[in-house]
This record gives sequence, C-alpha cells and structure tokens, in this order.
Amino acid sequence: MTIQTMRAIGLMSGTSLDGIDAAWLETDGETIAAFGPAATLRYEDDFRAELRRLLELAPNLAPNLAPDGPFLRQVEERLTRDHAIAVSVVGLGADLIGFHGQTILHQPERHRTWQIGDAALLARITRIPVVHDFRSADVAAGGQGAPLAPLFHAALAKALPKPLLIVNIGGVANITWLGADGEILACDTGPGNGPLDDLAQKYLGQPYDKDGAFAASGRACPARLAALLAHPYFALPAPKSLDRLTFTSLIAHATANLAPADAAATLAAFAATAIASAPLPAPPLRVLVTGGGRHNATLMRLLAEKFAVPVEPVEAVGWHGDALEAQCFAYLAVRSLRGLPLSLPSTTGVAVPVTGGRYQGVTL
Repeated sequence: MTIQTMRAIGLMSGTSLDGIDAAWLETDGETIAAFGPAATLRYEDDFRAELRRLLELAPNLAPNLAPDGPFLRQVEERLTRDHAIAVSVVGLGADLIGFHGQTILHQPERHRTWQIGDAALLARITRIPVVHDFRSADVAAGGQGAPLAPLFHAALAKALPKPLLIVNIGGVANITWLGADGEILACDTGPGNGPLDDLAQKYLGQPYDKDGAFAASGRACPARLAALLAHPYFALPAPKSLDRLTFTSLIAHATANLAPADAAATLAAFAATAIASAPLPAPPLRVLVTGGGRHNATLMRLLAEKFAVPVEPVEAVGWHGDALEAQCFAYLAVRSLRGLPLSLPSTTGVAVPVTGGRYQGVTL
C-alpha cells in the first residue's frame, strides 16, 4: 500500500496517571499536513487508584502474563474502553489510531518495557486499525525505548531558530535538544510531576498540586535536595531513560520528617534542577515546555531562574501542549506503517535507527 497523508488519531496515557489525551493529526509520517480536534479524558479516582496499584505490582511480574488473577485483565479492558471513548470524542473518521497504552513498567537495562492496552479490542470497538507497542522493538535492540517524541518535535520545530530545547514534564521529565544542523539529542532528565502528584494525593486529597501552590507555600531543603541529586542516574550520559518509580525509595527517605509543603518545594526543586542540569551539546536559544508541568507555576518559575534564555510554554509558538504527546503517537503510527525510524542512536541509545510498533487490523 502506498502511504500518503493519513488521518490519524493519537492516544497517550502518561506516567502522571491523570487521564487520556487524544488528538487528530494529518501526516505522511515525515511532514505535518494539518492538526485536528484534541481532547482529554480524565481518569476517575477509583481507576487511578487501580493503576497506581498495578504500578506497584508490575516490577515483580513477568510481561505478557495475567498476574493477580483477573485484576490486570479488568484494568486493561477498562483502560481500553476509556481510550475508545476518547477516540469517539475527537472523531471516528480516521484511517489509523496510534495507541500508546499505559506504561506500568520500564526497565530498559533488563530489556523490559510494558505498556498495557488491548489493541484488538480498541480496533474492534472503533472499527479503525491500530498501531501499538511502540517501545518494545527499540528496547529489544538495546535502546532505552524512551523518549519517543524527539522526531515529532523535530518535525514541529522545523522552522524555529536553533539550538532549541523542548522540555516535557509529565510523571517523568524528558528533553529534546535540536541543533542548528539537524542534530537531535534526547533523554529523561529525572522525575517530573509524578512525585509531586503523589504528595498532593497524600496530603491534599487532590490528584496534583494545582498551579504549584502547595510547593510554593514551602521551602526546599538544600541538604535533602543534594541527596536526591547524588543519585547515580545523573552521572550517566544521554541518552538515558527512567521508570516512574526509579526514585521512589530515595524520595521517601529524602522527604521523611519534612513538613509536607517543604517536601513539595524540595521535589519541585529536584525536578527543575535535574532538567536544567541535563548535558547539552550547546546552550539553547529558547526553552519550550510541554506536558502537565507547564501548568505548574512553581516549576516554571524555577526553570526560568535556571536558564539564561526565555522559558515558555509551547503555546508561545502555537503548539497545543495538552495534545502534543497524543499528536506524537498519531505521527509515529504513520511512520510505523511506512517502516520509518521511531528512534535514533542519539534519542534512545539504540545502535542504529529503529522502527517499531505493531499493526492490528479490524476484526469481527
């Protein structure tokens, strides 16, 4: 089949566990022809709690098994049906769906990455073919399997002055650095919203720290911050990637006996400092921030203090920050159909550019 411009819907449910982003994109997998509707479907509180439980169980489970009796199957089916609702919100006339699924385990050093979601069920409900399992091929080839957004970022930013730094702050934070001669470097920098969300849930009964107000009300502890930044991950060269729970025990120790607001302030400083400390080939002319973290005024203020160039949400250049990751997986789905690379040595550490994703057609 000759692939020209396709109408694709991308779906992303990130490590922040806040919900599902869905976005329509028209692309040939190289250039972006048009943007379409986008929407966010928030997870209900009880389902978010089930996903958190699954995250805690996943490190001790073997991929592709059905652990804990019917629990995984029930969560996966509910997750998939919620994604089908998200597709219906943005429109059913697409040619293809890019279905990331929900990451419950990411251990590239053990050649393991696990995103749950039933692609066959999603294709059957929506009557639209699905590309899924975007990360496994890269991890199997020795790559980190993340981040996967850099090639999409490069397509979006084609006309923007460079060097340019794009920061995505989800549950985990990651960067894409784009050079003036087409260079791309990417890595996860450290925790993003994830630990702050957990703290807000614990002490405020809220899924996240709205506007960063909780962190803004406290004071970061320099000694605890230094202990967090001493983690060996930060000495590793890019590319590199993280699991959402990589720092869980260290964060628990570093925030023990701190006032809750001071713990939040320390975690915000941790995320911002890790982002600003990422190794870059050259300083950027501008920093553009996407992901839920751009709504956190405390994180944005801390980042602005650490960079000597403008730090702005991606809306400053006309991008839709709440839809960007979903748009990315629409873009990658079309690239997958064309056999184009989804990752590069400089983005995931894989030895050669690698394509990925698996195609699921519509079945009765």
